Amino acid sequence: MKKIEAIIKPFKLDDVKEALQEIGVQGLSVIEVKGFGRQKGHTELYRGAEYVVDFLPKVKIEVVLADDQLDAAIEAIMTAAKTDKIGDGKIFVSTIEQAIRIRTGEDGEEAL
Repeated sequence: MKKIEAIIKPFKLDDVKEALQEIGVQGLSVIEVKGFGRQKGHTELYRGAEYVVDFLPKVKIEVVLADDQLDAAIEAIMTAAKTDKIGDGKIFVSTIEQAIRIRTGEDGEEAL
């Protein structure tokens, strides 16, 4: 099993969610996060004063899936989240040793 963590622009969340549902991904978690990469924030003007916004609002999507769904899920996220502008985000993939469904006690891929 693999875990995908994708950090994307907030307005792309619905597109990514729909793209994952179309390929059969059943569940995901969404967390509102703030951060920066190469973008390094930007300056804004508020009541005549200029200030730097270091941490930009992003959305982190976490999904655990079977190994055979990984490539399709990565492609779906990349296609749906891409704007061709700086700050589109990142995708991280890690291996999951075990998953257990609390309600039934199912484990492994059956728990997904």
